[in-house]
This record gives sequence, C-alpha cells and structure tokens, in this order.
Amino acid sequence: QVQVVESGGGLVQAGGSLRLSCAASGATFSNYAVGWFRQAPGKEREFVAAITWSDSSTDYADPVKGRFTISRDVTKNTVYLQMNSLEPEDTAVYYCAGRWQPFGVPRRFGFPYWGQGTQVTVSS
Repeated sequence: QVQVVESGGGLVQAGGSLRLSCAASGATFSNYAVGWFRQAPGKEREFVAAITWSDSSTDYADPVKGRFTISRDVTKNTVYLQMNSLEPEDTAVYYCAGRWQPFGVPRRFGFPYWGQGTQVTVSS
C-alpha cells in the first residue's frame, strides 16, 4: 500500500502563495487518485482538490477554483498543490490522501491512505 508524506506548509500573508508537496513511499501513485483535504480549527475536514495519476483528471472544491492548482510529477512520484491568492480563510491543516482509482475524474471520498498533515497559516 502507498504511504504519503506532506511538506511545504508555513506562514504567509494574505495574497501570497505556497506550494504543498505530497510524496509517495512504499509504492508509486500509479493507479491511484491523490487528494488534498484541509481542516480548520473547530471545523470538519473538507475536500480541496484531487487528481487521478494515470490521466491527470482533476477536481476542485468551489472555494479554491481559480486559485489552487493540483498537478503531478511522474519522475518524482509527487503531487503538488500550488496555492495562490491565499486568504485567511485558507488557514488549516492540509492533508494529502490516496485511494485506488485507475482513471477518470477523482472522487472526493473513500481515501484510506492519509499523511500527517502540514499547517498552512494565512495572516491578514
């Protein structure tokens, strides 16, 4: 089974950018979909974006459309989340997760493999 490790969080001012990375270990992301989720203090975890490794199909939550971009690097077996025009409301712990899905638009649920999370803080 695949294991995932996030990195790239930090503190940024509103309007700034960050790039999160999700690396696979123990297996490759082949035949997987990889998703990003976030959980803000006092709120439930929510879907952010996802990508299907084989055909690069993507899906985004409405609050991040046009600001965030999910992509993959086959040579590094890594998925990225480029976050631009960050807002204080984007402050959360961001989690990467994987699920078996060989093709098609990635689903937003049913991810069994989770990382430890990385903190993103956007100051106003």
